[in-house]
Amino acid sequence: MMTEVLCVVGARPNFMKIAPIMAAFPAQAISTKLVHTGQHYDPAMSDSFFDQLGIPRPDVNLEVGSASHAVQTADIMRAFEPVLDAQPPRAILVVGDVNSTIACALVAAKKGIPVIHVEAGLRSNDRAMPEEINRVLTDQISDLLYTTERSALANLLREGIARERIQFVGNVMIDTLRAHLARAVPAEATLGGKPARGHAVVTLHRPSNVDDPATLRRLLETLGVVAREVDVVFPIHPRTRSAAERLGLAGLLAAPGIRLLPPQGYLEMLGLMRDATLVLTDSGGLQEETTALGVPCITLRENTERPITLVEGTNTLTGPNPDAILACFRDILASGGKRGRIPEFWDGHAAERIAAHLRAWLDGTA
Repeated sequence: MMTEVLCVVGARPNFMKIAPIMAAFPAQAISTKLVHTGQHYDPAMSDSFFDQLGIPRPDVNLEVGSASHAVQTADIMRAFEPVLDAQPPRAILVVGDVNSTIACALVAAKKGIPVIHVEAGLRSNDRAMPEEINRVLTDQISDLLYTTERSALANLLREGIARERIQFVGNVMIDTLRAHLARAVPAEATLGGKPARGHAVVTLHRPSNVDDPATLRRLLETLGVVAREVDVVFPIHPRTRSAAERLGLAGLLAAPGIRLLPPQGYLEMLGLMRDATLVLTDSGGLQEETTALGVPCITLRENTERPITLVEGTNTLTGPNPDAILACFRDILASGGKRGRIPEFWDGHAAERIAAHLRAWLDGTA
């Protein structure tokens, strides 16, 4: 029997997005298989996400590992092509904007296999971000594009993509958050007690923030100031730790009030965010999750591909500017920060909408 939809994951952000989609497919009798490219740098962490989110074990694991953007993308393409040759599906489904997304989409498109892109149309308008290149190119070669917020439609139409290929369904990552929120590990369990002063969760990994010595120094010094008033809980990305050590900034990570943690599982991270006073991040996904949780978020970037979190959510852009970060932080302490509201279709049913529409599309009735 031909696989109707071959789903692709590769890195941590993909796992939260694919879980509800694969869970919704059986109700629509969509046959599927899962390919894991192995792009994620930490196999143990990858396994924890599969276990916690109930994702089926991959039918194929390409195990490409980490490398430069060019090498990793090329390795994924070379490894993925034989998978399609051995058993061509009716379509492949990719999520998000990681290298696995564009690599597998390119291979499929060149073989005439339709590409379905979930989380299409998001734009930061910053071509210096590798993820922006991946987003734009994947959308251009996709046959069916599912969007998380209505602003994505204007982006796609402006880039010449036909309206009939675009479907607004909502945010599958929020499906996962809502489905697992009751199981989130309380922050005090992860931290060994409840911080008396409250806590701020920090994630920091983008090259623009961690590869430049002056920028990273300013950010780490700013976290030290924040840590004078609330505990700073910092699940540190290996890239960030390595950069701090290489640049002679590791001492700033040991400032009083900063608590370094290894990368966390999904349920642990969800609990840390849910129970936080605020979140400081350069991650795209955390901007959405904090909006869904109603937790104030300071985004340490000059732009965002998720504008709805600014307009309707709890997110504020400050860039890596210490004065702007600290002003926003003090406003959050004084007033509680932006209240926000839950955006349209961030209701826990996005994957069900995708599955229903995709069934009709596969049957030629959409």
